[in-house]
Amino acid sequence: MRARTAKLMMILTENHTLVDPRDLDGLVELASIADRTGFDAVMLSEHVALGPSANALGLPSNPRMYAAPGNQDPTMAWPSTPVLAGAIAHATTDVRIVLGALITPLRHPVSLAKDLATLDLLSHGRLVVQPTVSWHADEYAALGVPFERRGRILDEQLEAMTRLWSQSPASYHGEWFDFTDVYCEPKAHRPGGPTLWFGGQHLHGPLVDRLVRYGSGFHPFGRPTPAELETLRDAMEAAGRSIDELELIGGTRATFTGTDDVADLAASMADIPDQWAQGYDVFCMKPSQHTDRLDEVEGLCRQMLERVAELSR
Repeated sequence: MRARTAKLMMILTENHTLVDPRDLDGLVELASIADRTGFDAVMLSEHVALGPSANALGLPSNPRMYAAPGNQDPTMAWPSTPVLAGAIAHATTDVRIVLGALITPLRHPVSLAKDLATLDLLSHGRLVVQPTVSWHADEYAALGVPFERRGRILDEQLEAMTRLWSQSPASYHGEWFDFTDVYCEPKAHRPGGPTLWFGGQHLHGPLVDRLVRYGSGFHPFGRPTPAELETLRDAMEAAGRSIDELELIGGTRATFTGTDDVADLAASMADIPDQWAQGYDVFCMKPSQHTDRLDEVEGLCRQMLERVAELSR
């Protein structure tokens, strides 16, 4: 069984009320703050391109709320996560770099395997990748990828990239991708490729299969039900694995009283002990939900670290 330690992860993207959307150096500085204060990880999420339906469900009542399917202004800035991750790897030493919600079907697996292996090697094994299919049909249309087949495309990519990371030469013959005797070098720092997490809005069958076959962490969007976690537990055991092998990612629950206020951090952390009791061991925090000032972020980080240290004791 994996020894449990409570860990903290800072969300770097969608912090536009704290860091100007064009100030990528400011995002790197946030990562450096997380690194030097003792956070375990920083996370970058992405979109490659947004279309008119990105805000089909309306915009959040407070701009500090989490970006979610259908609530995003089409002009919202989403920097290239592999490029930004390279800058963060150079500026930090210990913090893990999580490419959360990497929309994998929008890339070719050979070029993506090379990019991710390079990032993992550059960061000395600190890269964590969360491949996903995402939700935005306009984005798929812009890149000429069939939205309705995105799950099958992802499954082929995972198998193809696993071969590219572990074999030279590597071959794969599928419905969407086909290559023979490809040498993808250099290999990642971690044998077999970077650490993989998976997540989604619902714990459906294909997601369970990906967690069982490739996963080192489960990062749900929202809170899975006890029944869903039991399904995952049973599937892991049937494959000779344990759900205890998976990091389970939760986080703060910010509450806003108005349309332009920040949330109280202590209140946002109130149910973290309950999350810990349910098996969660990595807790996300988006700093812009709790301050508008970059010089206050380090203090927030230290406040969180003191709180979660009590859990591990």
